[in-house]
Amino acid sequence: MKKSILPLILVLVMSCSKEIPVHKDVSKSFEERATHLVSLMTLEEKISQMSYESPAITHLEIPEYNWWNECLHGVARAGIATVFPQAIGMGAMWDKEQMFKIATAVSDEARAKHHEFASRGKRGIYQGLTYWTPNINIFRDPRWGRGMETYGEDPYLTGELGVRYIKGLQGDDPNYFKLIATAKHFVVHSGPEIDRHRFNATPTPYDMLNTYSPHFEKVIKEAGVYSVMCAYNSYNGLPCCGNTELNDLLRNDWGFNGYIVSDCWAIRDFYEKDAHAVTETQQEAAAMAVQAGTDLNCGNTYPALIEAVKNGHITEGELNVSLERLIVARLRLGLFAPEGAVKYESISYDVVDSETHRLLALETARKSLVLLKNENSLLPLNKNVKKVAVIGPNANDLEVLLGNYNGYPSNPVTPLNGIIQKLPNAEVKYAVGCKTAEGLPIFEAVPSAVLFTDESLKENGLNAEYFSNLECEGTALHTQIDGNVDFTWRTTSPFEDINYDQFSARWTGYISVPKTGKYALGGEAFSGMKLYLNDSLLAKREDVHHPKKIYEYVTLEANKPYKIKLEYKQNNTDHAVMQFLWEAPNDSLENEAIQLAKNSDVIILCMGLSPLLEGEEMKVKVDGFSGGDRLDVKLPATQTQLMKQLKKLGKPMVLVLLNGSAVAINWENENIPAIIEAWYPGQAGGTAIADVIFGDYNPAGRLPLTFYKDINDIPEFSDYNMKGKTYRYFEGDPLYEFGFGLSFTTFNYTNFNVPNSNETNKDLTVSVDVTNTGAIAGEEVVQLYTTKLIDDGFNPTRNLVGFKRIFLKVGETKTINFKVTPKQLASVDANYAQVVNNEQLLLSVGGSQPNKELETAQKVITKKVHLIGDTYLINK
Repeated sequence: MKKSILPLILVLVMSCSKEIPVHKDVSKSFEERATHLVSLMTLEEKISQMSYESPAITHLEIPEYNWWNECLHGVARAGIATVFPQAIGMGAMWDKEQMFKIATAVSDEARAKHHEFASRGKRGIYQGLTYWTPNINIFRDPRWGRGMETYGEDPYLTGELGVRYIKGLQGDDPNYFKLIATAKHFVVHSGPEIDRHRFNATPTPYDMLNTYSPHFEKVIKEAGVYSVMCAYNSYNGLPCCGNTELNDLLRNDWGFNGYIVSDCWAIRDFYEKDAHAVTETQQEAAAMAVQAGTDLNCGNTYPALIEAVKNGHITEGELNVSLERLIVARLRLGLFAPEGAVKYESISYDVVDSETHRLLALETARKSLVLLKNENSLLPLNKNVKKVAVIGPNANDLEVLLGNYNGYPSNPVTPLNGIIQKLPNAEVKYAVGCKTAEGLPIFEAVPSAVLFTDESLKENGLNAEYFSNLECEGTALHTQIDGNVDFTWRTTSPFEDINYDQFSARWTGYISVPKTGKYALGGEAFSGMKLYLNDSLLAKREDVHHPKKIYEYVTLEANKPYKIKLEYKQNNTDHAVMQFLWEAPNDSLENEAIQLAKNSDVIILCMGLSPLLEGEEMKVKVDGFSGGDRLDVKLPATQTQLMKQLKKLGKPMVLVLLNGSAVAINWENENIPAIIEAWYPGQAGGTAIADVIFGDYNPAGRLPLTFYKDINDIPEFSDYNMKGKTYRYFEGDPLYEFGFGLSFTTFNYTNFNVPNSNETNKDLTVSVDVTNTGAIAGEEVVQLYTTKLIDDGFNPTRNLVGFKRIFLKVGETKTINFKVTPKQLASVDANYAQVVNNEQLLLSVGGSQPNKELETAQKVITKKVHLIGDTYLINK
């Protein structure tokens, strides 16, 4: 009897008719797919996906995902990466095209790293595709420690640079993101750090519209940024992450359609008594945040949403709105995408730390340098110089190259190394000279000569134990004597049978010093470390989010043994570092520098600040600094005192500043003939600095913020009223003005074409010819400003409305065109509407701002234009 083929046919039919799940159906919109996927989740699963550490949902084939990544000036905290100048240095370039190039390189490395991580099943922190960058807050006060993370004090400059950086990060594919960028911190956020968890910002409507919001609006409307991070502080009485007014502004007024993420542990501030304390419980805080539009929680508050739903504080439907936004984001990053659909998946890992990116970092560092003074054309120095003294605490410190939120370069070049490489035939010698500030140690690895294996002090070194677990538990896999603790393993393991990213180590023994005195003891460890002295915990660090050196000062007696124990853990990160550091008493720093300088032909000073002094919510124990902020704008006295002594020698002196914020160098400006602002210049900073000092690069950077002469020239730090701060409102005499920067060549401006009148509702088009009238080629930053001839007391009198960085050969002329929109000409009226009034404006164009008297200044020409017609309403 013939077998029936009917069952086979039925199987084939059923197989062919099996439908693709909606959430995998690329013919559906991302929104439809997200809605369907969310509908398949339990309440607990939904809530699990609304925290930055999102676990896998196996039955839906959703892999684990960690939303936290940083790429402020290169891929951060994820192992080897190209490190560009800190953001404030990128702001000093005044170069939109370069910003896009940098962001493209950074996102290439980020994509390549993510796929490499995922291929090894690694989906932890700093391994995803959602990046909490850029920081576009306004650097309204030089005391703010995080100002280095911004592009400066001007909302127009910040917005223009932010747009290019975001576009470079997110890519140009209409369907899939390369990365997702995050504009932060929304809104009105710029210190003080010590009060950020409880501070209530209440800006005037004038300042909100003129200063604190335009750049956020710009990156949403022009760059399509897909994520916004809400700030720690309150705005008009409510925490930013729980403020419906801000959500309405973003979504309803500006058309933002992405997701909002809280700053880390900001929602905890809702209920903590020493913070905002606007709710009683975690579940109320979580509900408040979600209902105000905060979709994703960086922190541990959102698990309380389970109880919040049960107790009626929020509905599951409200949670769905936020979760669907998050799922759309993951789909647009490639979740469930068909093979080959996301073009960025093909980026090869060899782009990471590639030669092309290293050269881009060097080019960027060069572009970021600002020449502040060059008396009698001291610079460039002659390369035939025989003896060079390089002096200062920032001359050979890797920390000041990297700033904060940084990656780890494979071959960083400090200023000292850059100068040595530049002058192979010269005698280049170095002396630290002084501390960066009194109370901040000059760190070096604790030498083997003072470390001993036991109390007999006969054998140098420490007893080392290496474990394959994270807590130094059980029997060590390896034991040995390490001469000292000064290891950078990166992505290699101390031993082949230990995973490079999952291990711990312990060192025990004794320290005995030859001289009684005050010593700093501490260390640097990426994932976490503990240091014990005589069995008492001396210092510890368990925060992988802000890895910096930790230390404490202790008094040690000569020849006395002190018991030492160090513990280190390496937990799922691609950068393994452990250093046992100290500062031994040294009373001869200044004398060593003076003796070196006496025997040299030229003195190159590397001074400034340090990321160990300024930064995010830091525990700094140094006079003049508080919580990561500064209490003054002066250069620390230790440095100026040394420079005054060196000045007496009568040698040529060049001052290089490495810092993240403005410094009042009044004495230095009067007494040192050449001064360069180098910021925290990234991996190639030393090469770039040497290139400028010795004439291989003509500097053209411009200050993105005002350098004041005295802290008393501006209002209190906590005063968020803009009056009296930044070039747009400051009425005093700055040390160096916003937009200032010198060149080794000269430029002339002619044919400034400005219409005599312009209708209030029309773009204003102007042009100018710029000629290189000097003896060498160089770049110029052409700056266009409007100045109101009548000050209304509420709006800024002066605004940057256009800029372009150009290169000109000797004798070359280029015509530069600017289009100024009505919105750029608007003022905020008494009804808090933005309007363009019938009035006369002064337009100025040049390589800097016009002077206070509004006369034609060197390199700057001015013309007036009448705005005519009906008063034009922009928006309310």
